[in-house]
Amino acid sequence: MTIQRFDAKSTESLLPFDLLVGELERTVAEYTAGEIASPERLVTPLAAGGVMLSMPASAQDIAIHKLVNVCPSNFSRNLATINGEVVAYDAVTGVSLFALDGPTVTGRRTAAITLLAISRLRKTQPKVIAIIGTGKQASTHVQALSSFYPDVDLVVAGISREEEELFCARHSSRGVRPFADRDWSFIDIVVTLTTSKMPVYTEAATEGRLVVGVGAFTPDAAEVGRETVLASAVIVDDPVGARHEAGDLIQAGVDWSGVISLGEVLKGTTNVARPVFFKSVGCAAWDLAACRVAREMIAAGMTG
Repeated sequence: MTIQRFDAKSTESLLPFDLLVGELERTVAEYTAGEIASPERLVTPLAAGGVMLSMPASAQDIAIHKLVNVCPSNFSRNLATINGEVVAYDAVTGVSLFALDGPTVTGRRTAAITLLAISRLRKTQPKVIAIIGTGKQASTHVQALSSFYPDVDLVVAGISREEEELFCARHSSRGVRPFADRDWSFIDIVVTLTTSKMPVYTEAATEGRLVVGVGAFTPDAAEVGRETVLASAVIVDDPVGARHEAGDLIQAGVDWSGVISLGEVLKGTTNVARPVFFKSVGCAAWDLAACRVAREMIAAGMTG
């Protein structure tokens, strides 16, 4: 049976951020309650330093399997670093329903998790948000943050002023500007979106400033410095995956008994008074949430 496949552009149109955030809030609660099966991702080595990531998840109404390949050496070949797809299935019959572009699903559900965390961990609307990184995930976060906070001042820090300028030129319609002076005192939220093995943010933990770590997803990578992490209340989107993948936390040697899950925060039973570091590692349950949104959009005929 041939199933409908959506390319990157059409997948994006099926995953509006407002619907994603709402569905993720419900899905995080289900995942926390043990109602969604989402095993740790299987990582299989590929040639030239690449990896194949296999991530299934299943709920009562839908099942999904994301299979993506991450090949850093593709940069020199002028090819996309990440390729793959997410296939949705009927949870009862196992029949394939549709397939979405994998990198687009990952980017948009990850940015939506950031939006959900901000909405629950900030008491006031942010005025200035600093994005560290100039890659694809940074671009998706600019879309998400500017759509939810149209009046926010977005500044970007890259590996060079040239990279910052190029990134800002690509997103000129969203008012992004280079973080030229690196004056952190005015920053309300910091979002790190790099693949750096060394910390790119080492400022002291500050009351009222939310730090969101997104880019590092292996034990040997850490974007946020040890002192910052240990001086913060640590909240993670997926406490199971974080123990093996959150290099920022692993290298800092955090006390895992004190780490709080986003699901606990959503319950409203956790009072976080210290500076906060939110670590996003992602899991297949978040891709399942994206497929739920896409399913409803497809059923409504809104396929771009």
